[in-house]
Order: sequence, then C-alpha cells, then structure tokens
Amino acid sequence: MADLDRVLATVDADLDASIERLFAFLRIPSISTDRAYAAECRRAGQWLADDLASLGFATKLNDTPGHPIVTAASNGGAERRVMFYGHYDVQPVDPLDLWESPPFEPRIVENAEGVKRIVARGSADDKGQVMTFVEACRAFVKATGKLPVEVTVMVEGEEESGSANIGPFVAAHKDELKADLALVCDTGMWDAQTPSIILSLRGLMHDEIVVHAADRDLHSGYYGGAAANPLHVLSKAIAAVHDANGHVAIPGFYDGVVEPPDYMKAAWSKLDLTPENFLGPVGLSLPSGEKDRLLIELISSRPTFEVNGMWGGYIGEGSKTVIPSIATAKISCRLVANQDPVRVRDAVRAFIRAQIPADCSVEFLGGEGSPAVAVTHDNPDLAKAAKALGDEWGTPPVTVGEGGSIPVVGQFKKVLGQDTLLVGFSLDDDRIHSPNEKYDLTSFHKGIRSWVRILAALAQ
Repeated sequence: MADLDRVLATVDADLDASIERLFAFLRIPSISTDRAYAAECRRAGQWLADDLASLGFATKLNDTPGHPIVTAASNGGAERRVMFYGHYDVQPVDPLDLWESPPFEPRIVENAEGVKRIVARGSADDKGQVMTFVEACRAFVKATGKLPVEVTVMVEGEEESGSANIGPFVAAHKDELKADLALVCDTGMWDAQTPSIILSLRGLMHDEIVVHAADRDLHSGYYGGAAANPLHVLSKAIAAVHDANGHVAIPGFYDGVVEPPDYMKAAWSKLDLTPENFLGPVGLSLPSGEKDRLLIELISSRPTFEVNGMWGGYIGEGSKTVIPSIATAKISCRLVANQDPVRVRDAVRAFIRAQIPADCSVEFLGGEGSPAVAVTHDNPDLAKAAKALGDEWGTPPVTVGEGGSIPVVGQFKKVLGQDTLLVGFSLDDDRIHSPNEKYDLTSFHKGIRSWVRILAALAQ
C-alpha cells in the first residue's frame, strides 16, 4: 500500500506535465483515412514510441501496408504480463466551421458548472485514453523504479479507417504479444461519477442486398400495376424480418444466444436507463426492439438486424416516373456471444431469397463479419479491476455489455487466447467523431489513477 500511495501521489504532482505531454500528442493531425496525412500518422506513432522508450520500454515502429503499429515491451522480471491496446489515429475534423477552436490546437475550457475539459480532436478517442495508461506506467517507474506487472503495448494507426492491418499483424506477432490478459481503454464511464467495465462487445455481420427486376427502368404509366417494382419487393422482404413484438423472425437467427445470469439482469433493472434519458436526447421516446426485454438488453446483450441504407430508382431533384430495375439495401447485424457470423449471414440470405418473386432475382455483396467477445463473470482479474475502480471512484463499477464492436478484441481471444478487460473513461457527451470533441480533465486525471490501481491489483 505504501508503494501504491507513492505512485498515486506522483500522478497528482505530475498532472500538469501529463497534460502537456497529451497536448503534444494531440497536436499531431493523425487522420488515418486520408492518405494526405500519412506522414502525420507516422509522426504520431513515432512520438508515442519515443515516449514509451523514455520509460524503459523496448519499442518499435512496425511498418504495415498502411500506417505503422507501435509496439513496446517492458522486461523487469515481474511474474505476470498484460498487453494494452489502443489507437493513435483520429477521425477527420469536418465540418471544420463547426469547431469553436482549431481541432489540433488543444486547450482546456471550463463550462458553466466549473467542469474543466480538454478540447481537441482525439482527446477522448483515443489519444487521451491511451495516455491515461502511459501516464500510469510513468508514475510507477518514477515512484518505484519498476512496473508491478510486465507490460506490452500495441497501439495501431488505422482503427478509425477499418483496422485493415491489425489482424494480420496480431497473427504474425502472436509470440511477442502473448500475455495473461489484454487491456483496452477505448470505452466509457456509465456516468460522470460511475466507472464501468465492459464485459462483452457485440460482433458484426454486414451485407449488401441487391434485388433485380426488369432488364431496364420502366415507364410507370405503361407498366405500373403489372411489373414488379424491386423497391417494393425489397421493402416487403425487409419488413418481414421483424415480427409484431420486435423479434427477428429469421429462422436460426438466435442460435447460440445465451441469457445473462439472473443476478446480472436484476442489477441492470436497477440502473437508471430509461427511454426518456436514453432516447430523449436524440429526439425519440419509444424503444423499437423486442418488447419483452429491458432497454439495456436491447443495446448490449441482444442481437439486432438493422437497415443502414436503402436506395433505387430516381432520387434527383424533381420527379421521374419510373419503375426502377434495381433496388439496394445495406444491412448490418450486431451479434452476441456464441453467434456465428457465417451462420447468421447464411440465415439472413436464405430468408431474403425466400421473399423474392420468381421473376426477380437477388444477389448479395459482402457478408463480412466478426464474432462477439465476452469475459466470463467469474474471471478473477475482473474482480480485481472492479475493486480497484471502486476504490478510486468511491462507487463500484457497472458491469455491462456494449453494443458496439471492436474486432481486434476478438483477435486477442481467437489468436492469442487471452481475455480482455475493457475499461474506459470517456463520457456520453464527449462528442466523439464530432466537432468540438472533448475529454473531461477529471476523466484524464482519475483515469491515470484508475490504471495505477488496476495494475497494482493485477500484480497480486
């Protein structure tokens, strides 16, 4: 405990210097999706590699067909090893005119309630979160001369543009990345006072459906009422996916879905997640999914079928009275633990094919997917991290599933055979991917202190 107290005191004393280092990182416009910023992405990776090297890590900037991946490893003789994953790339800043200050000139602003916030692109996603972990390591080295566990760091530069190269990289470097546990700081708090640990991430299957009818667009006055309209055909097929109670009616869609334990459902039912406070801020009020499920189940532990885009025919200015020959929809399914993306894809395609009239045809373009990942509820490292977070924030963390997907976490389980703890400190109002992205100063400061406590706990 004496060591822990010294390290926490070091975090507090060095906060201003920690902020300056974060600001230096945030000033680098590492926009991965735009090749015009390729040199800046490399500069961001090199900056992080150099910073980790200053803490005694053996670091390397690994070239890929895209942007480089930073790896770093400690070697102090500790019994356990953890691997930390994050990303140094950021989203584009458009529309630039909506930013209240230049997006790569970080600053601290104070709102009307006196809350101080770091404003810059990447402040919450994910540079600020990455630096909470790096600064925790720095505090250990400065205060005690060593880390409580061995640490491997892997930070990529393409998360915001699809992570095309991280999967092959993990497979090719699995021996050097092997650890007892993976740690990810790319998630958020339950609220500003309550930490959270994400126990599961939904998987993903996305596909494109193209319905073909006549061999050309038809005059709607001449053929209307007789010729099949592919927009109607596709709309009817998609409408048939859900029944009146919001369940997905595709045979086999729920194969493998496991119910959360009763104690977890009981805990979820006590959380203040209502349609008013969840949907209200986006202008909605009624949950549209399965009517026999809690709202939190709909967004975390249940699979979904969503239409992401749909088009066909004439969509320009004015009118053009045609029956189109082709209609297209992009769909995605969020998957939960034990669902197989390939089996879900095949079930969806079989269902859609069955809805198509004999004189029309359908093709599918895509079908890529990644499985969901989950941490078992009895994992001892989960209990250690939960206690550490409770000690720092004064309230136990909420343990929930998250509706989004981080495909690389599935790689950690499949290729490296290790579970992942997802602990993050962003807030719902951090404006991630939007103009005026911010990261509360408390999130940064207590995020560093939280990782100090977690690393100390994992060493026990």
